[in-house]
Formats: sequence, structure tokens, C-alpha cells
Amino acid sequence: MIALLRRDLTLAVRAGGGFGLGLAFFLIVVVLVPFGVGPEAAVLSRIAPGILWVAALLAALLSLDRTFALDFEDGTLPLLATSPLPLEGVALIKGVAHWITTGLPLTLAAPALGFLLNLEMSAYAWLLASLALGTPALSMIGTFGAALTVGLRRGGLLMSLLVLPLYVPTLIFGAEAVRRGALGLDATTPLLMLAGITLGSFALLPFAASSALRVNLR
Repeated sequence: MIALLRRDLTLAVRAGGGFGLGLAFFLIVVVLVPFGVGPEAAVLSRIAPGILWVAALLAALLSLDRTFALDFEDGTLPLLATSPLPLEGVALIKGVAHWITTGLPLTLAAPALGFLLNLEMSAYAWLLASLALGTPALSMIGTFGAALTVGLRRGGLLMSLLVLPLYVPTLIFGAEAVRRGALGLDATTPLLMLAGITLGSFALLPFAASSALRVNLR
């Protein structure tokens, strides 16, 4: 499993679709928002939690279509399916690798981008905590979506349509945690909900993704 994780991290960095693409998209969305809604500090401060979470969600979605597609195209995926490592483990490693190359950089970059949206200082700790707890769920749910659509023409578009509704609970609780932090309220409850979603995703979705992979590889 460690070898597969190291391989996926190396491929993601070399391909440039992990760190750079997601961060660039995140930055572009945050920079464009003031042009669309106006430069009023009060308005930007009020919408900052939602904008930051939506931008992070969409940035995490960018590279998901390649999670299994590259391995499918070069014949690696059928070999992984017949290897001693179960497909559940393969799906789990793919989700972890996606989070390390996409979700983690987005989490670390979010506080710096929060300044551009005049995010309240009291919300920065909650922003970091919510993204740290929520982005792993985004990666694992996206991995499941990628497994459903591997080998299909225009699978990336179909995967986005399938995955986005599943992202809604994570988005709601993540943005709510930051919003409560900005208002000086306790955000423990939405953070606990985020943690529950993430734990549930990593407990159940590797099995669902492996079943989808077996169907698509027949």
C-alpha cells in the first residue's frame, strides 16, 4: 500500500494536476469574487465562508477524473485488480493520495486567501479545522465517483454530476462552521458532523468503489 501511495503521489506531482491546478483554481475563484459582488468589506466578510468552501470543493473536483482513468488507459488498473492488494485498499490509497496532493494544499492555502475576502480573524482557526476535517471526505467521495465512471466516454462530466450532490452535506457543515466562527459562536457541532461524514466515507466508500471497479473491469 505504501508503494502504491508513493507512486500515485509521484505521478500527481509530475503531471501537475494536483498541487498546481487546484491551488490556481482556488486562487482565481477567490480573486474574481470581489469583481463580481463588489469591493465592500462587509459584503465580502459575510459571504467569505461560503465562497472559500465552494472554491475549495470545486478545486478538489478538478483532478478527480484522473484518479483511475490513467491507470485504466495504460493497463495498470487490471493488474492492480489481480494483485494481492484488495481493490478496497486500492480505492482507499487513491483517496488518500488525492487528499495529500489536493485537499491538504487547499487547506493550508485557505487562510492566506481568506484575507482577500476580509474573513473575520476569529474564523481562521475554524476555517483550517473545517477544511482539514472536510476535504478528506471530498477526496473519498470523489474517488467513489471516479470508480463509477472509469472507462466511460466523457466520464469526467458524468462524474461531476454524480459527485456534486454527495458533496452538499460536507459543504453545508463546512461553511456553517466557518460562519459560526466568524460570528464568535461555538462551531463544535458542524465540525463533529464533518468528522462523522469523513469517517463514514472512509469506512464505507472504499467497498463501494471496489464494487464499481469490478463491474467496470468485466
